[in-house]
Amino acid sequence: MAQLFQPRANLIARGGILLAAILIATGTLAAYGYFRSSYVRGVEIPIDQPVPFSHAHHVAGLGIDCRYCHSSVETSDFAGMPSTQTCMNCHSQIWTNAELLAPVRESWQTDQPIRWRRVTDVPDFVYFSHAIHIAKGIGCETCHGRVDQMPLMQKAHPMYMSWCLECHRQPQRYIRPREEVFTMGWQPPRGVDRQAYGQQLVEQYNVQVQGLTDCSICHR
Repeated sequence: MAQLFQPRANLIARGGILLAAILIATGTLAAYGYFRSSYVRGVEIPIDQPVPFSHAHHVAGLGIDCRYCHSSVETSDFAGMPSTQTCMNCHSQIWTNAELLAPVRESWQTDQPIRWRRVTDVPDFVYFSHAIHIAKGIGCETCHGRVDQMPLMQKAHPMYMSWCLECHRQPQRYIRPREEVFTMGWQPPRGVDRQAYGQQLVEQYNVQVQGLTDCSICHR
């Protein structure tokens, strides 16, 4: 009886299995990298808004404090979005006929809120409170980046769990005095060691580091 398989069949089979394994591993790694990429997460990509609001102009240029527009940030889980009334406090007096501000005037006249698009978000299964982070000395720019340098608002970080845990494990690297939470570009006093200064604030603000990585802190 003639031999069904040639001697090289084993080599071909082994090569095929090895090639399939390489393709599966490569595809898995490529998919993992793609879905974790800054592009997919929308990092540093400006989001179109009903009004092209410039934080760079209002924060850096005019010196408006974050809390003027995000009035609930110190007391609530949510930072809050400015009402049309907040915008019109200024724009009923200045730039009153600017075409860019037509949606603001329309909102004011119709009593319909402006539908801003969310820029920085976390999944629905993640609990996050702005109030507690501010109370513990975590600055706005730690999560939102240098908004004072953003002509159009964009996400500064991908908000992965590992990124959050980095801060929860070593809060002394990120904590700052409470009175400097809203200061963009804050740095510790000259000649002061950042880690040591941060550790002092961790103790002063009673940050319970050991419990910060418990699952229930963020997943409730």
